[in-house]
Amino acid sequence: MKFSQMKYQRPELSQVQSNVQMLLSKFKAATTAQDAMDCYIAYDEYLNKEVAQFSSLSYIRYSIDTNDQFYKDEVDFWDETWPVLEEDTKAFTSALLASPFRKDLEAAWGPVMFINAEIELKTFKPEIVEDLQVENALCTEHDDLKASAQIPFEGEMKTLAQMGAYHENPDPNVRRSARDAVAGWYQENGDKLDEIFDKMVKVRTKIAKTLGYDNFVELGYYRMGRNCYGAEDVAKFRQGLAEHIVPLVSRFKAEQAKRIGVDKITLYDNFFSYPDGNPQPKGTPDDIMAHGRKMYKEMSPDTADFIDVLMDNELFDVLARTGKQGGGYCSYLPAYGMPFIFANFDGTAGDVDVLTHEVGHALAGYEARNTKPSGLVDTPQDISEIHSMAMEFFAWPWMEGFFGDQTEKYYDSHLSGSVTFFPYGAMVDEFQHWIYENHTASSADRHAHWAKMEQKYRPYLDQSEVPFYQDGRWWQNQLHIYVVPFYYIDYVLAGVVALSFWAENQRDPKAAWDKYMKLLRTAGTKTFLDLIKEAGVPTPFEPANIKSVADAVTAWLDNRK
Repeated sequence: MKFSQMKYQRPELSQVQSNVQMLLSKFKAATTAQDAMDCYIAYDEYLNKEVAQFSSLSYIRYSIDTNDQFYKDEVDFWDETWPVLEEDTKAFTSALLASPFRKDLEAAWGPVMFINAEIELKTFKPEIVEDLQVENALCTEHDDLKASAQIPFEGEMKTLAQMGAYHENPDPNVRRSARDAVAGWYQENGDKLDEIFDKMVKVRTKIAKTLGYDNFVELGYYRMGRNCYGAEDVAKFRQGLAEHIVPLVSRFKAEQAKRIGVDKITLYDNFFSYPDGNPQPKGTPDDIMAHGRKMYKEMSPDTADFIDVLMDNELFDVLARTGKQGGGYCSYLPAYGMPFIFANFDGTAGDVDVLTHEVGHALAGYEARNTKPSGLVDTPQDISEIHSMAMEFFAWPWMEGFFGDQTEKYYDSHLSGSVTFFPYGAMVDEFQHWIYENHTASSADRHAHWAKMEQKYRPYLDQSEVPFYQDGRWWQNQLHIYVVPFYYIDYVLAGVVALSFWAENQRDPKAAWDKYMKLLRTAGTKTFLDLIKEAGVPTPFEPANIKSVADAVTAWLDNRK
């Protein structure tokens, strides 16, 4: 079914609760393991295909046009409804874990689903329902504010997403003006962003304390579904990045400064890498999408039919528009077994990256569309971001169709850019740990601490010409800090693993692809550490393995010079 034909219907909350209670009673009354299994799958399908389906659909349509009042009201409804329903869904999770047939169910479905269920119960009590509703409303308020941004630039009003291309313009005056214009919007709205975030920190801390935690950090890890490592492991990972990746990125930035003829990298030059301009995809967004279809038709039988289904059924929305949310994501519509890809093309190489990245997510969901129950499909973000970031590198053989004579430049910028991102991702993560461990800190304290983190993770970047950023307020640009705390380090963990796939793909493309598809089809049946061990990828939590990644990237780039 085409996306425009998918019907939305707001469910009646009391009826949903009644149905869940009825299915729960049946599950508890099951007299055989098979009956229990059938009851649980019936509940799981009802919750996903008849309830969560409409939540996903409303959010997608709202993010496409935040001025659509109908879907704005529906998102508000779901912001209030999910916390209420959580008491009922957690009761079902408790019953699953207490089932007399648990050993039989674990034998059929594997242990990870049950480990995750135990973690899930650590994130909820009925006493926090109202606080969850407040948290949801604050996330929507943040999204609305960013989506409503209107930035006067070159005689037109631009959204934040539409400003992206100007940061890579070959004319330094355009880059400077663009950065000043964006900084001006954040300066004007900085106090409001501080106010929203301060309320977020307070309500998340309150929720954590109600659940018995000292602060939000442990709860944040449980919310992310982390089932095989903790904050100490992530701290070790960040340390490895600081020791082995920050010096490499500083080298990249020194080379960039020399290429573009400047003494130091400022905010204006940070995203401008080549004197004749950064690599840009050829043609229109339609041309990009057409070559994207060709690429996935040729990549493998696994992707050929899949890309036709997505494109023939309107399951992409990629153009930046006024009123559209920024960023990119892949959502899932379980009733149809279909993913949906959302992006904001801005004329940069990022248009190709977001296409390949989100298709990695989409392919994982599509491959698992017939798997039951959803607990065998759901993966924590550290795993799901491997799906997407590795796909960016598997797409390399088709880049000439996107970039033409700028393809070699794209390879260099994509690889070095991927590594350059790692310290920034670590900085976001360390900042968030500090925020929730120091939840009484003022907004000024937060800005000062971000500025301190900049010196540790991005010592090469001179921000002195833009007071707003010099004062340590760049973090307000990062959606994840507001809306999905502790998510961001997953991009970095997955990025290190993705580079292992990149290295193998240079040596043996078929073996690398087969290993990748096996990883996708494993879905949520293994933990992150077990999954990468099975894939033959070294754990990123050992600094020596971070050094190996840095050495491999350095060797590849040096061999091309």
